[in-house]
Formats: sequence, structure tokens, C-alpha cells
Amino acid sequence: MKHIFVTGGVVSSIGKGLTAAALGTLLERRGLRVTLQKFDPYLNVDPGTMNPYQHGEVYVLDDGAETDLDLGHYERFTSARLTRSNNVTTGQIYEAVLAKERRGDYLGKTVQVIPHVTDEIKERIRAVAREDECDLVITEIGGTTGDIEGLPFLEAVRQFAMEVGPRNALFLHVTLVPYIKAAGELKTKPTQQSVAKLREIGIQPHIIVCRTEVPIDLEVRRKIALYCNVPLEAVIEEQDVELSIYELPLALQQEGLDELVCRHLGLQLGAANMSDWKEFLRRLAQPKHTVEVAIVGKYIEHQDAYKSLCEALTHAGAELEARVAVRRVDAGQIEAQGPARYLDGINGILVPGGFGSRGVEGKIAAARYAREERIPYLGLCLGMQIAVIEFARNVLGLTRAHSTEFVPETPDPVICLLDEQRRVVVKGGTMRLGSSLCILRPGTRAWAAYGRSEVAERHRHRYEVNHAYRDRMEKAGFLVSGVAADDRLVEIMELVDHPWFVGCQFHPEFQSKPNRPHPLFVAFLRAALAHAQAARYPLLEIRN
Repeated sequence: MKHIFVTGGVVSSIGKGLTAAALGTLLERRGLRVTLQKFDPYLNVDPGTMNPYQHGEVYVLDDGAETDLDLGHYERFTSARLTRSNNVTTGQIYEAVLAKERRGDYLGKTVQVIPHVTDEIKERIRAVAREDECDLVITEIGGTTGDIEGLPFLEAVRQFAMEVGPRNALFLHVTLVPYIKAAGELKTKPTQQSVAKLREIGIQPHIIVCRTEVPIDLEVRRKIALYCNVPLEAVIEEQDVELSIYELPLALQQEGLDELVCRHLGLQLGAANMSDWKEFLRRLAQPKHTVEVAIVGKYIEHQDAYKSLCEALTHAGAELEARVAVRRVDAGQIEAQGPARYLDGINGILVPGGFGSRGVEGKIAAARYAREERIPYLGLCLGMQIAVIEFARNVLGLTRAHSTEFVPETPDPVICLLDEQRRVVVKGGTMRLGSSLCILRPGTRAWAAYGRSEVAERHRHRYEVNHAYRDRMEKAGFLVSGVAADDRLVEIMELVDHPWFVGCQFHPEFQSKPNRPHPLFVAFLRAALAHAQAARYPLLEIRN
């Protein structure tokens, strides 16, 4: 078993997760079975209760684990199917250690960070290696080198590397080499200080990946190699990519990163075959069409709040050889000024999931605009519930219809709490989470999109469509086209008399990949392209 540990220095959000994912892509394409793991130093047990403004999106795995968004990068860039073992937090570590202490597992010993906490961290590395039956584990240590909360993880991986031996462990440090515009030069001092911090802990990085806005010349590389005690070839440039994050594996391959890793770990492997990856990038770079889609949400200012959603649109766009222009629309602004001002000229409307009442009426107005203006609509989780509320109010005439999540006393609770949620009081990890089977209704748009009758999709919600209103909705033209395996929960609904209007209770964005786009996103964008074509050539639509 081989191990790569990815650390980061100078600043947070430097791109450790993308670097780890891109390296995983290259090594997998060389024939290795790769899995990836993320250590998050915060005390939360998981990010499930954290605000998207602070943390970005919560990424959900098949087994229901609510995890860091970097696990989304791992699954999109590789074929690894991750579980809750692949995301470990300080909260989980201390929870496990204290549970053992209460049981008496430590036989009366004083429980300390070393060895008890570090031993628990090392066991999590071994556990993911056993469970995934892989050849290589890439472990990313979150945070920035020097942060006090990250020290137990760094000490644990230092010990682990000593235990498995130098040919079985490699340290890769991602750092910032800032360009000072006024001086017209790159500065290596932050990198030197960052590596010095690692060496104080006892870790000497084998490879230094330098994030930079401009190319790093030979003189700068030599300086970093000299002061950071690495070979010149181990100073890897990671310049900001121009087109897409999916360029990163090819950029790192050109720098020789995967070859360097293989040599250090004693792996005799052929070159990575990236032909299909290059074809994906070609379609991104040379689109034949353009389509504009509005994402109507409440966290639109935060770049990472809808990360998987935007990536799924990119994947589907490439499949259709279309450039997807995303218009981020604040649902609160629609509430205040109406939808026409913000959604005029749009080709598709997408309402994502979310929690809390802020912006809900704006999302309902957006769903109505899509229905009445016959604009393709895709509602995800809350986005489907929003469409149900809108339809109940404006088609069925139930003017006070709502979700009990927002208005508990509504006379028409068309969206209500799941039965199993009624006695739940703990918020963390208690929603309907993870992969569940969905049965599709033949002849529907959902069935046509998937091309099969059964699919497994990932969920994250507490509320559902109220079955008491299901028949009335279907008779009025809002069809249930997908249900849970026991036919108890509504999974997908679609309008019959509309070009393309679909809502799903799950999160399809979590299973989209660059060369395997999710079928619902492809069908949505295909409808949006047709809408754009009709808008440009209205007479053609009349003739047809």
C-alpha cells in the first residue's frame, strides 16, 4: 500500500483538494486503484449543520455521509466511490477517543493527544485503505500548516510515514508563490516559511506544488529547491488554469508530477492515458452552441455554495457541445422586484436545494415564471417542493398552500415532514441521507432522460410531497414520474403540458462526472437549447 499526504501552506483555499484530485486522475489513468481521504481539523463532527457562507456546499455520499466539498472533486476526477471513512474531522476523532475512555479501553491510562488521538487518526488511514481495496491512498490534511488545530493530524501522518517506510509514503506540499505587481516579481519567502513550519513538526516535503498567477522561471525554482531542501525537478508549477479546473491534470502531467510520484514510490507504470479527458476539454473549449441558465438561490454570493451544481452543468454542456452561461439570481431580489427583471431572456431556470424561509417566495415566483412562460425548469430537492407549492396555489387554487417547514399552520400543507422525522430532535446527521432507489414511470420525461426504469440517487432532506394532494395534482397535469421503491415517497414530478418542467427530491448533481454527465442535466440543457433556438427563430417553431 502506498500513501501520499497533501498539506497546504501560506493561505487557506489554496487548491489542495483539486491538486489531490488531479493527481488521483493521473495515477488512476496509469493503472492504479486510487482512493482519497480528507482530514478536516474543525471540531464539528461533520459539515452538515454548517452555514454554506462559511463552508460552501455539503457534499453527500452514497452511504449518507455529509462531507466536505473536496470529496466532490475526488469523486468527479476519479472513479472512487467514497464512504464516510473518507472524510474525518477532529470532532469525529475526539468523539471516538472519549467513547473509548468511557468504556475503559485505555485501562486507566491518562488519555493524551499523543499517543491516543494520533493513534486514532492513524487507524482512520488504515481503515480507508482496507475498506477501499486500493493500491494507493491520497490523504489531504485540511487547513494551513501552522494552524494549531491541524497539529495532531500532521503529527499522526509523520508517525504513519515512519511506520510504513520511505518508499511507501510521500509528502506533497501545496503553497502560494505570490506575484507582487508593484515589484514585478514572484516572492518565495512565504513558501520558505511554510516549509520551515512543516520541518519544525518533523515533516520534510518531497514535492512542492507552487500555486501562482504567472509562470515560475528557473531562477525562482532553484531558489525554492535550495531553501526548501528538495530537488529542482520536485518544484512543480501550478499556474491558474484559464478554461476549467479539468485542465489541471494535464497541466500537472506536463510538469511531470505523476512521473515524479511513481519514481519516489517505486512504481513501474506506463504513462497516463488522457485521451478521453482531452476530448472533454476540446468540447469545452470549442462549443457549437450557447445557452443561458439562471440559478435562483439564496447563497449565490458564495462561489462554493453550489459547486457540484455548476460542475454538473459544465459536464452536461460539454456533452451537448454547448457553453453554459450561468446567471446567478438572488431569490430575495425576485421577492422584492418580481421575476421578469431577473429572468428575462433566460433559456432555463434551475432552483437548487436549501434550508430556511429566506428567499422562498422568490423561488416560488421563479417557478411560476418558468411554468407560465414555458421556460425549461429543473428543481432540485427544495426546488421540487417549491414547484409543488406554486402549482397548488396558482393552478389548484389553494392560495395559502405551503410547506410546514416554513408555515407550520398552513391550511394546505402540500409539503410536510417525513414520518420518520417527527420525533427527531438532533439536527446533525438525522435527515434522509444517502442513496435510495427510485422507480421511474414509463413514457415520462424522467424515464426518457435516464433510459431505464430504476435509478439510485442521493438525498438530503426532511420534508416530502404530501400524499393527500397527489391525486389532485396529477389530475391537473403535475405528474408523479418517479417514486421510492415502496411507492411511499414522491421522488420526481413533471408537468405534462410544458416543454420541459421537472423537479426531483434528490440531488443528481452529486453523481455527475466530466465524461459521464448526469442524464437529468443533459435533458434539461437540451430543452434549454431548444428554447434558445425557438427564441432566435420563432417563425421556425410556428412552421414546425
